[in-house]
Amino acid sequence: MRYGPEHKQAARKRILQAAGRGFRKNGYGGIGVDGLAKAAGVTSGAFYGHFSSKDEAFKLAVIEGLEELRGGVVHLRETLDAQWLPAFVDYFLGAKRLCDLDDSCASQSLTSEVGRAPATIKKEFETKMIEVIEAIAGGLKSGSIEQRRQKAWGLMSVLTGAVTMARAVNDQAIGESIALAARQMALNSGADS
Repeated sequence: MRYGPEHKQAARKRILQAAGRGFRKNGYGGIGVDGLAKAAGVTSGAFYGHFSSKDEAFKLAVIEGLEELRGGVVHLRETLDAQWLPAFVDYFLGAKRLCDLDDSCASQSLTSEVGRAPATIKKEFETKMIEVIEAIAGGLKSGSIEQRRQKAWGLMSVLTGAVTMARAVNDQAIGESIALAARQMALNSGADS
């Protein structure tokens, strides 16, 4: 029985989502194609039927994860208007800090992995992060576009670093202190003053 193109696209998406979870949980070096395929419920051969290499799957998982982040920013801006920024910061420092690593945000779980990746993957990361920054800057009201972009870079740097640090400590109270300090700094960096 031959499957149609919709089936192949659905299978590719399912495999890519499983790969993204695997990379976020284990890191690029901590999981191989066999592990990625197993997590997706396919054979290694089926994995290679959709992706030419582990690098390609990683690159696409990074792109998809950052697109999800950008889409979340746009959604919050559209639905919460002036209150979008505190909601975004609280979600990032709350739910995305406390969730299982495989469900975490790509910006905090994959950025350090991208730092060790080939230049082609870094370029894709950069392109998608610029789109995230543009979405954030577009939701800020004061300052020139360049000033709003700088605020957006500062905001994402604070949030990404804070979640990474809070996940690295053993004491939950220290993790909460990191998140609270980062919340204040993030809201100040994105403030429309």
